[in-house]
Amino acid sequence: MAHSKRSREICNVLFLCVAWYIVSSTNNVIGKTVLNEFPYPLTMTMVQLLSITILSGPLFNLWGIRKYVDISWNYYWKLIVPLAFGKFMASVLSHVSIWKVPVSYAHTVKATMPLFTVILSRLIMGEKQTLKVYISLIPIIGGVAIATLTEISFNMVGLVCALISTAGFSLQHIFSKKVLKDTKVHHLRLLHILGRLALIMFLPIWLYADFLNVIQDKAKTYQNYRIIILLFLDGVLNFLQNVIAFSVLHMVTPLTYAVANCSKRIFVIGLSLFILGNPVTSMNVLGMFMAIFGMLYYNKAKYDQRQEEKESILPYAHDWQQDKIAYPITQNGTKYTNGLSNGELNNLNNNFSYNSRTIRSKGNLLLS
Repeated sequence: MAHSKRSREICNVLFLCVAWYIVSSTNNVIGKTVLNEFPYPLTMTMVQLLSITILSGPLFNLWGIRKYVDISWNYYWKLIVPLAFGKFMASVLSHVSIWKVPVSYAHTVKATMPLFTVILSRLIMGEKQTLKVYISLIPIIGGVAIATLTEISFNMVGLVCALISTAGFSLQHIFSKKVLKDTKVHHLRLLHILGRLALIMFLPIWLYADFLNVIQDKAKTYQNYRIIILLFLDGVLNFLQNVIAFSVLHMVTPLTYAVANCSKRIFVIGLSLFILGNPVTSMNVLGMFMAIFGMLYYNKAKYDQRQEEKESILPYAHDWQQDKIAYPITQNGTKYTNGLSNGELNNLNNNFSYNSRTIRSKGNLLLS
């Protein structure tokens, strides 16, 4: 029975990963196609945020995902609002980068996310990394540098936007970890909250910067239903990509998710090269795969670091637990263990067991 359940879980994860790769690759190819004919990255961001807001609410309610979240206004303004702001800013810059440079090169630049994560975690959270983690950054930096120097369709605006958007996504990952840990909010409900708030914040910017241009450009909108259909598909696929990514993240360990994410990036790069046909050199391809290898090595190094931290913490907690149950004492007909009654000891054991499960489960929710 247990073996059958485990097999079903593996099949579900494999199915979701394949769906993730296909949806993400299709989303990137459609996005690039739309931006080539319809150069309005702000409007594309608006459509995606609108899709998340409209689709996620009813769908998540249908799935029975807990709607009520007890978040104080102080915490809301301190973390949720900046996260929503970062979400639409990173999305806009990501779309500008895909507009200006090939999809394959944009995703190669996004491989620098571990570099930004290490730097920002150190500056914001004061986290220190192991030597293996720092070494893993070398092939990432080297691979992106080689890909940049050999990129035939290089564009400085595209490179800068890709780097800034990657830094923005890194910040989102860091603070999303904190929100998930602090509020216990469901990961998909957090997606809905951020998408809705980002839409409200981004709407005035879009109306000012892009609305009139899109309305006046009738040749590319109202008279060309193909663009409208592709924009709609891009929004739906972006929503599905977010839902699948969060679901995979919830079902597997951080290392498995990180490896799956790297594999997805390789799949996106390969499919975009095949379908869109942008020219590349052998050195360009070498740089891409060097950066991807660096990402894989980084994720393995981070996993080893987490395991070492758990081994250094959990045995100490276990020894402390054993000390509490080592010496039974009976006084006035009541049995005590190290000064605790049986009821108090049971509460102590239950709390320890709950905390131990919490430590293990939270690892499956954190973004890497």
